[in-house]
Amino acid sequence: MAKIAFTAPRVANFKCPSAKQQAFLWDATAPGLGLRTTPAGQPSYVFQGLYEGKTIRITIGSPAAWTIPNAQAKARELQRQIDEGHDPRELKREAAEARKQKMAAEVAAAEQAKKDAAAAALTVAEAWRAYLEARRPYWGEAHYNDHLKLARSGGQIAKRGTRGRGVTIAMPLHALMGLPLRSLDAVTVEGWAAREAKSRPTSTRLAWRLLKVFLNWCAEQPEYVGLLPAKNPAATRKTREALGKPKAKTDVLLREQLPAWFNAVRSIGNATISAALQVMLLTGARPGEVLSLRWEDVNLQWRGLTIRDKVEGERIIPMTPYVQSLLDGLPRRNDWVFASTRAVMMDSKNKARRERRAQAKGEAVKLGEVVEGSATGYITEPRSHHACACKTAGIEGLTLHGLRRSFKSLTEWLDIPAGVVAQIMGHKPSATAEKHYTVRPLDLLRLHHERIEAWMLEQAGVPLVARPQAHKLHVVG
Repeated sequence: MAKIAFTAPRVANFKCPSAKQQAFLWDATAPGLGLRTTPAGQPSYVFQGLYEGKTIRITIGSPAAWTIPNAQAKARELQRQIDEGHDPRELKREAAEARKQKMAAEVAAAEQAKKDAAAAALTVAEAWRAYLEARRPYWGEAHYNDHLKLARSGGQIAKRGTRGRGVTIAMPLHALMGLPLRSLDAVTVEGWAAREAKSRPTSTRLAWRLLKVFLNWCAEQPEYVGLLPAKNPAATRKTREALGKPKAKTDVLLREQLPAWFNAVRSIGNATISAALQVMLLTGARPGEVLSLRWEDVNLQWRGLTIRDKVEGERIIPMTPYVQSLLDGLPRRNDWVFASTRAVMMDSKNKARRERRAQAKGEAVKLGEVVEGSATGYITEPRSHHACACKTAGIEGLTLHGLRRSFKSLTEWLDIPAGVVAQIMGHKPSATAEKHYTVRPLDLLRLHHERIEAWMLEQAGVPLVARPQAHKLHVVG
């Protein structure tokens, strides 16, 4: 191969004959350096050498990008690699792979830095919202509302329940919501428990139990697992000791207090609340189970009540005569038995204002429509009415849940089977035989339940009412 010294004019004027597919011009200065061109006129510097007895050719680059001295230096470098026993092609691939890996590592590092920054900024409140959204399908409404309530901020204007402040106070978990999740260690939780337990130990104990389960859930999530200690920071002895043990509640109606309690409760001006309180005592149901009772849950044919049970989902208990008379006396305002009495019957005076508000929301409102004052449609727990009635009756410290406790305690006077009382109240069976072998139909429960009701009313001096016949209409006075 003829060689010449590369100069800029020689490189620029080198052309490929049209009869050939490619042509080469070889440099006399740098061994192996050549200029390759095609009829299309796209020249490039190449290196050609002998590696392990075989000719290899490597493209260096275009003359537009490489000067002659740089191309000569590159050719000498490639020849040195061959002289050292390396294949320049393999070294080039390795270099390209190294650059690719370096770029990937830089991208990964940048992504990890972003994740670390986001994790450092992630607050307990953000993880708490994700937790509630993920677990809500598996919870009951009351349990979900407990999570919302205990993390609620204060400062909301309210006329009741603020002890004269006029605004609500922040709930126990709210103090943790603004903290970074990664800062939620054992020391932080222990300090929180010690502070909150001084003023409200009961609600803080519930908040603590919810917090422990939340942190267990976080430990199972890939995006949170690196933010928390290996051991649940809420599950420490110091936190448990700071919160103390709950004391067993003992508020209960005594047999001799029944006349005064019934007299005071039956005198409450709101017939719906009066009926709800009496049904709580006479059925032993939880306050929320009674208040959320719907008319569709009242079976007049078989005289039964379907209770939305937080343990088993629902249970059916007898509708005893006096309880049925209470329900018969209630107006049907909406789907709920104990409907909210805060209902506004629209009149011509406020029709225009409510129609404009409804149109803004895309709703239709007609004259005479009942607008519920309660967000749920049924009355909330009537603690104030019950407290006032108990004060009138001279009974101290009796809570709404105490009525459920009273039902169980008063049945002891009648020697009612414990399994019957537990089934009516919705308690889980406490023995294998009770759980797997005892099946009590509604009529058998009714036999005992009506006996319990009749005895309570007798002790209270409340006259019994004639049992209405389900297949006939009757007048409720």
